[in-house]
Amino acid sequence: MQHLLSHMRRAIEDYNMIEEGDRIAVGLSGGKDSLAVLMAAHALKRFYPKHFHLEAITLDMGMEGMDFSPLATLCKSLDVPYSIEKTQIKEIVFDLRKEKNPCSLCANLRRGALNSAAKERGLDKIMLGHHFDDVVETFFLSLLYEGRVNCFLPVTHLDRMDVTLLRPFIYVEERDIRKFAKTAALPVVKSNCPADGNTKREYVKTLLGQLEHENHGAKQRLFTAMRNSVDGWQTV
Repeated sequence: MQHLLSHMRRAIEDYNMIEEGDRIAVGLSGGKDSLAVLMAAHALKRFYPKHFHLEAITLDMGMEGMDFSPLATLCKSLDVPYSIEKTQIKEIVFDLRKEKNPCSLCANLRRGALNSAAKERGLDKIMLGHHFDDVVETFFLSLLYEGRVNCFLPVTHLDRMDVTLLRPFIYVEERDIRKFAKTAALPVVKSNCPADGNTKREYVKTLLGQLEHENHGAKQRLFTAMRNSVDGWQTV
């Protein structure tokens, strides 16, 4: 936890993610990344000099067999308000549209549903579980499949919704989250998504794993180049 917190706090302060009195939602999918963000944010809340309110929201996308009760139990133990927002995302993406490459549409629908759910609850910022590896993978996905240099930002303000997205784990490597999830016995809820494990992102993850194996430190150098680029994230 101390390792995650140190990286999380550095990202929060580098990009001015939290202000006094913020009302923040954690998008709690049930995966290891969002669970780790919730645990770290809850721990941070106890000592961070800027006080903030924390809640957790899970999107029920309509996948059969999903049991979110372990998440509700965890949030209750942390005294974090928790709610489940029912959606028809699975029906739209897989049953009606029958998307062959469903991830992009699904991601857009999830973002919209989560943003709306946060606003309905009077929450103005949303913490997401994107981490260091997601940053590099997203960069490569954009490069290979869209022909452009692009990636999500640590902080994104959506003017139309008046919601700010926070990614406080951008300095945290996935292997450290995986280790924490195992050590802390986090109640991970496995996704029942039909496309899970068979996506372009999985291909890119494998590709980058091979690149890192042959060129140790390659992912860190890519991350640093993106962060310090002219059009990049440079700290403020």
